[in-house]
Amino acid sequence: MPDASDILKAKVLIVDDLPANVLLLERILGGAGYDSVTSTLDPRLVCALHEKNRYDLIVLDLQMPGMDGFEVMKDLKAIEKDGYLPVLVITAQPDHKLRALKAGARDFISKPFDVAEVLTRVHNMLEVRLLHVEIRRKNEELKKLFDQVVAERKVSERLALHVAPDSIAARLQARPDVTADSFADVTVVIADVVGLTELAPAASPERLALLLDEIFTGFDGFAKERGLKRIKTLGNSYMAAGGVPVPSDDHAARAAQVSLDMVDALQRLNERDGSSLQVRIGIATGPVVAGVIGKRMYLYDVWGDAVNTASRMESHGVAGRVQVSESTRRRLGDSFLLEERGALEVEGQGEVQTWFVGRRNGAVAATTGKP
Repeated sequence: MPDASDILKAKVLIVDDLPANVLLLERILGGAGYDSVTSTLDPRLVCALHEKNRYDLIVLDLQMPGMDGFEVMKDLKAIEKDGYLPVLVITAQPDHKLRALKAGARDFISKPFDVAEVLTRVHNMLEVRLLHVEIRRKNEELKKLFDQVVAERKVSERLALHVAPDSIAARLQARPDVTADSFADVTVVIADVVGLTELAPAASPERLALLLDEIFTGFDGFAKERGLKRIKTLGNSYMAAGGVPVPSDDHAARAAQVSLDMVDALQRLNERDGSSLQVRIGIATGPVVAGVIGKRMYLYDVWGDAVNTASRMESHGVAGRVQVSESTRRRLGDSFLLEERGALEVEGQGEVQTWFVGRRNGAVAATTGKP
């Protein structure tokens, strides 16, 4: 909570066309210890003054010639990005009080002025206003910190997912502790959970971690059920592959099934929690190198063209949709309803045609045991 000294240092603007009213309010507030009180007799100057000085409280008369207090509040809304108007209105009309509150005012002072009422309402308004500013500042700091963490994890992810095949081959030759195999035909799925950043200001780090764990645990279940190998998670991204370490003929269809399962799962979570999370998914089919790496901790990982292309499919995809490369589309055949997206430039491959995966057709649903 703001302390008394912060409240007395708050910036206050008095707006009234009658000099006697302005003088009286200045004396009341000045006598109570408020040391940053200014005034204007011209309501048309309020917005410009507020943009320049960002007052903590505007004491605003409603009935003024040329421009009344309601018009002033309407203009103030245009410059207050968060919609919070730090306005305490002055009125002698009872019917104006409710109208002013509906217009965005936070409270009102009645005419003729009562000193105790003026001081109480000003103090309460400033206390709430300064608390609102402090909460907004802390939320912005939390969001900045969360964005920084996500950005750092994104850098790690992109470095991991864009390793060139030549450099991987050199790494495998240089390290005998890496056990690797080549796979000519594998389908890679990369999914990125979108919308967590918007949740950061309102949710604790523990809540965000539990939410992401719930989502990825569900993804693990889909991968296991459909016969895909969970490769790794990086930040809010998830990677799985079909056709490794055990080759299969229908890995593309299995990958598409898992991806649609993921999209459906986020929709159900949003309906349950009232959130707006989505998953952006990219899929590609092609050759990879896969193997176990590490000395103290062992990790099964994959590299190669399919990984690079799947990463591009995801990063240039659309939230709530599954985007696949031309190589995956050919493997899917008519198992799914597909929507042509257009061409995408992929490093080392040139232009690659892309497609969105729609709903499952009945035949493929029957083969996997899920609708």
